[in-house]
Amino acid sequence: MILFVQNHDRVPAANFATWLDQWKVPHATWRPDRDDPLPDLAPLAGVIVLGGYMGVQDQERFPFLGTVRAFMADLLAREVPQLGVCLGGQLLAAVLGGEVRPATDGEHGVRTATLTAAGRRDPLFAGLPEELPVFQWHNDSFSVPSGANHLATSVDCAGQAIRHGNAWGVQFHPEVNGEVVAAWCQQTGAAAEVAESFRRREAELATSARRLLRNFIDLTGR
Repeated sequence: MILFVQNHDRVPAANFATWLDQWKVPHATWRPDRDDPLPDLAPLAGVIVLGGYMGVQDQERFPFLGTVRAFMADLLAREVPQLGVCLGGQLLAAVLGGEVRPATDGEHGVRTATLTAAGRRDPLFAGLPEELPVFQWHNDSFSVPSGANHLATSVDCAGQAIRHGNAWGVQFHPEVNGEVVAAWCQQTGAAAEVAESFRRREAELATSARRLLRNFIDLTGR
């Protein structure tokens, strides 16, 4: 089973859940923000920690973030494969000793993530281009923790993807669909061109994101 860790109502698994259903991969969702009890690790093949509107440094306002960090640390110790997305990637970096800080300008809309030499060799990015189109929506960024592999970078944000053992973190949002992006733009007053940039390249983005998810599922042994 794949477990989604959903930290906010407005940041669902979206396409990821749809594709797992198509592949008949069982999945469940844990909502730590609703004080759901900790899930049993025994049946889990892998975990995907989703994003959120809060930041890693907001633990005082959102105490459940400490619970998620401890859960991710436990996954690392038990060598359960995990993939952190945006906030999830930042939490992973923090657990590994990296720094999470406000990005200079943040990134919103379709951007390009460039795979490093390590990224080009990494099985999470197998079959994907070196210049990878991705959808970005973040105001914080993470440094590459000591001992982690740096897998991808971008013009505005060096920390786009990291790996430590069988834990991966990405700064971008491969899980989103048009409905989610439109809702984010409406709720935050983001410029119309952000949603339009996604609509123009939605099929291309979905193809890459689907491959990335399939790679992760294969890495879990499912």
